[in-house]
Amino acid sequence: MSFADKVKNKVNELRGRGKASAGQATGNHDLRAEGRGEQSVADLRQAGEKVKDSFRR
Repeated sequence: MSFADKVKNKVNELRGRGKASAGQATGNHDLRAEGRGEQSVADLRQAGEKVKDSFRR
């Protein structure tokens, strides 16, 4: 996994956490769900990159 991909995935994960927290604090269920979705996508991409790395070795 390249460093740029790691950073990009982490930024997306943190953005999702921020949206989820903001949604929870304001009671906005749509914003919270959107944030949790972004976190999930970032986690899946990170897992995919780790699988790629394991095959490259």
